[in-house]
Amino acid sequence: MIESMSVRPMLASFLLATAVASAADPKVLVYTKNGKGYVHDNIATSVDALRRMGAEAGFEVTHSEDPAVFTPANLRQYRVIVFSNSNNEAFDTDGQRAAFVEFVRNGGGFVGIHSASGSERKSAEFASIVGGRFVRHPKLQKFTIRVKDRNHPATRHLPAEFEWEDECYYTDNNNPDIKPLLVVDPKRLDDPKLDEYPGNRFGDAAPLAWWNTIGKGRSFYTALGHKKEHYSDPLLYKQILGGILWAMGKN
Repeated sequence: MIESMSVRPMLASFLLATAVASAADPKVLVYTKNGKGYVHDNIATSVDALRRMGAEAGFEVTHSEDPAVFTPANLRQYRVIVFSNSNNEAFDTDGQRAAFVEFVRNGGGFVGIHSASGSERKSAEFASIVGGRFVRHPKLQKFTIRVKDRNHPATRHLPAEFEWEDECYYTDNNNPDIKPLLVVDPKRLDDPKLDEYPGNRFGDAAPLAWWNTIGKGRSFYTALGHKKEHYSDPLLYKQILGGILWAMGKN
């Protein structure tokens, strides 16, 4: 009886401590709004993967497709905003755009996945935060990716180069301050329109993933992730998780 009574306060203390720790977990907003145009069928899979990452790494994930979440007051609760396969118009009002920009510039983290670079195509400021704006991609195919920087948390687990099947995204309006993490040689792809774009714009190192700082904030983007199964592949899964933790300020 004495043992039973002593266990109860210990259990209560444990549950209280767990609740406090859970409440203190940093929050990540996963945003997947698509405007008019192509919508990827990988969105639900990517969100599930991001929730698993949160459970593993100790951050809380909130998913939304509603641009009304972009107010200064609401965004204060988040450490990182992830645009996962968003596309075309992401916001309804200039106020929502401004809230997003100020969130990043004031120290918030941003992570863009795959078609996030195709969001807000008329906004130079959004392209600057993401790091580039989607232009086109050749047909889905296998190609060799080179890791330009293996010291970043998003790429430490990767080999020096690896084969990957995806849509190889070409971007323009690239922020000159981005630090490429993954690159590809466009000339080694099956791409009849290569001369139209990008031509020799990037030489043999077209960027596919990169990081940057925007004001006080951190931005990470990867162009990989077209296929649903990519989000269970450690090559991409750990890359995204590393990018989120880095954007959160965990090196």
